[in-house]
Amino acid sequence: MSHATAAVTTAFIQHVVLPHYVTEEQQCQTQIQPLGNGHINGTWRVITPQITFVLQRINTTVFPQPWALINNAVVIAKHLSMAKTAYPLAVTQPLATLSGDFAIDLGAQGFWRAMSYIANSCSVEQLSSVQQATQLAQAFGQFVAALADLNPDSLQEVIPAFRSLPARLHTLQQVAETDRLQRLDGCRQWYDFAFSQQALLTELAEIEPLLPRRICHNDTKINNLLFAQTQPCPIAVVDLDTCMPGPLMYDFGDMVRSCCAAVAEDATELQRVRMMPDYFAALVAGWQQALGTTMTSLERQSLWLGTRVVTLMLAVRFLTDYLDGDRYFRITHPQHNLERAANQLTLYQQLLAQQSVLKDVLDK
Repeated sequence: MSHATAAVTTAFIQHVVLPHYVTEEQQCQTQIQPLGNGHINGTWRVITPQITFVLQRINTTVFPQPWALINNAVVIAKHLSMAKTAYPLAVTQPLATLSGDFAIDLGAQGFWRAMSYIANSCSVEQLSSVQQATQLAQAFGQFVAALADLNPDSLQEVIPAFRSLPARLHTLQQVAETDRLQRLDGCRQWYDFAFSQQALLTELAEIEPLLPRRICHNDTKINNLLFAQTQPCPIAVVDLDTCMPGPLMYDFGDMVRSCCAAVAEDATELQRVRMMPDYFAALVAGWQQALGTTMTSLERQSLWLGTRVVTLMLAVRFLTDYLDGDRYFRITHPQHNLERAANQLTLYQQLLAQQSVLKDVLDK
């Protein structure tokens, strides 16, 4: 992933980017602060005497069609702001430049956009209670529910085949055949296990074509919510860059994968990797409260499938990146992506081992 924030100086933003957004008089009174710990886009908080806003440099390696991302954000913000069914959360609004554009393309100097800043908010990196798990699922469920009456074709695909397990496996196979870093022998057991899940691919091929296409968030982790500083409740869904049409089961599955594991996704003590049923039940309750009348019967039945597919898919992505030289996910040591892959494949195995308990919660 890109280290975009570190690669750009405050002086560059001050003298090259800010003139597109603030007047010359305001520039000398402006503060620029790095914001968040995202690994893809560089993000800053810009404080002027009149307004505080978020400035981002889009990683065009990850998002090769950045205008699609910008157009999607505008469509989503407009729809949520005018939602027929009241949307209870704050909406991050795209901000235009002084010339009226929602982004600026500076070529080699970057593709930039600005968004409204949600004051008195904070982000959370890890769930701390089952109550918070319910709130998380409600917030993401409310987001999807509010977009249910927006035509999915109004959004553009920003990352092709982002949620395609067959495509991810095909990429893994291609990278393994090349094996340019001679790493395959050291992870052969995990590679073989990933390709042994043919029954899951068969089930996916049977069910997915029957599911409604809806606008999904596609990155439903807790750090993509903003919480109120004064009370522990979500006030906004953020990071809408991967919002695209698709089946709901993947948003649910990604919540489960990222929030219900007993240890972090790069923990190396694999014997401790397991699902926490109480957190799972809390997510199910919050999701159904927000989307109970929106989901079809088949969508409800698909949630368990989505959970398994998303978990295996991320493991495949980690393994692919490891074999390909760690080009996408940021790492702190050479084995990091392999450790992540082993962790997520173990979590997938635990989903299967705990299926009777977890699926019973969904079926109630």
